Amino acid sequence: MASSSSYNPPCAACKFLRRKCIPGCVFSPYFPPEEPQKFANVHKIFGASNVAKLLNELLPHQRDDAVNSLAYEAEARVRDPVYGCIGAITFLQRQVDRLQKELDAANADLIRFACNDVPLQAAQPRPPQEAAGVRNVGFGGGGGGRLYQTGGVQISYDVPWNDIYNSHGGGMDGNN
Repeated sequence: MASSSSYNPPCAACKFLRRKCIPGCVFSPYFPPEEPQKFANVHKIFGASNVAKLLNELLPHQRDDAVNSLAYEAEARVRDPVYGCIGAITFLQRQVDRLQKELDAANADLIRFACNDVPLQAAQPRPPQEAAGVRNVGFGGGGGGRLYQTGGVQISYDVPWNDIYNSHGGGMDGNN
């Protein structure tokens, strides 16, 4: 006895639930048979009936994004039952903060190395109350500049974009 129709394997949801996959199955477009673990995780965390209700309430063009979100959260919950995807977000936020600090340190090194290439100008003695590092100082006609102290040597130079700002009575550190 030959069959006139071709065999379509059941979707991952119907295979997992051990039921026949009908042509209008709400799960079949989103849980292909090649990805059984995707549905297993979603079923374990949310339940098949809840997912079916959710998909039926959504518009067809919203379902794909919803399933992807459910699958991501379910996988995160399987890995970390307490925090789920919030744990992953927190980890990534800490990594961004750490990388931002590294970037700030690298930019500070670049500025320090760039200052070593600038010829010395009117280096003035530094008042003892100033902290070490970069500080806006006025040089003559209201222009701004930077004073660096590296290894006991004071290096000063004019910063063109700072001259305009300081000539209007402002200062980056509020001292002018």
